[in-house]
Amino acid sequence: MTQVISKHVQRVRTAVASDEAARSAIVASWRRCTLNYGLDPAGKVPRRLLSGAELRESHQRLEPLISVARPTLDRLQAVVLGMGCCILLAGHDGVPVHWRGRDADIEDLRRLGLWPGVDWSERNEGTNGVGTCLVEKRELTIHREDHFHARDVEMSCAVAPIFDHQGELAAALDIAYYGNAPSDGLIGLLTFAVREAAWQIEAANFRSAFGSARLISIPDGTRACMGLLAVDEDDIVLGATRAARLMLGVTDGALRSGIPASDLQRGAIDHDDTIANAERGTVRRALARSGGNISASAKVLDISRATMKRKVKQHNLRREH
Repeated sequence: MTQVISKHVQRVRTAVASDEAARSAIVASWRRCTLNYGLDPAGKVPRRLLSGAELRESHQRLEPLISVARPTLDRLQAVVLGMGCCILLAGHDGVPVHWRGRDADIEDLRRLGLWPGVDWSERNEGTNGVGTCLVEKRELTIHREDHFHARDVEMSCAVAPIFDHQGELAAALDIAYYGNAPSDGLIGLLTFAVREAAWQIEAANFRSAFGSARLISIPDGTRACMGLLAVDEDDIVLGATRAARLMLGVTDGALRSGIPASDLQRGAIDHDDTIANAERGTVRRALARSGGNISASAKVLDISRATMKRKVKQHNLRREH
């Protein structure tokens, strides 16, 4: 083990001294750890553990997210725990507050630091799944020797960030693999699983925050995940997930000013947004809801049957009855 540690420490120090950081996100992280945080890859400093009171406070801050995340975490647990993995949900401070793992492995997991209350921020633990994900604000995998500290090279992590309903970084979801050296296929599977689970949690949290609003999905052609818009009854956007903000250029200032969802989806001002078209849509929806019945539609709109017939004719709308 001493030889493994010595070899890893030398590899990190050599890479940091080179110009490789410009080409490698891992080496760039190693440079931050060495030059910005003053860490030693030999990792002789004990891990930082939150006190019981601090951990309870961190858990309380993240409890609303944990609550909506439980169904997704249950499904993820059923898939990965038999593979020699555990699941960690950490706040934006890098401290896991929610854990899923095998009871039989608890002793090993505590030794590895894969446990609630351990500070996995990059500033304290160097390059690692949770901490580096929170710095980079993107999904990533940290394979065994990618870790900064030599004591962490037994693990591999697939991790994804979770953004809140305002598009701000809220948490990191980590699947930590602590078995024998994983195959590329297994790491690929874990990366896909954590990405999809993180998006599902983000979407569930967004739906919870905008429970009374209509949600519009904005597809992202590069992946299965998508952005979400929350829209009120007047088609004004109330909120947007981070993915939707990035895809459509939505800002907090624009949300405060008010944005019609149709403008965002078309990418320009809706020049067909006229009073006549608004009325046509209202009449058409009333007909659809009443199965084309003129009398029922008129009652819903609080107008006379004669007026309703005139509107149907005016807007060239077909009716069934």
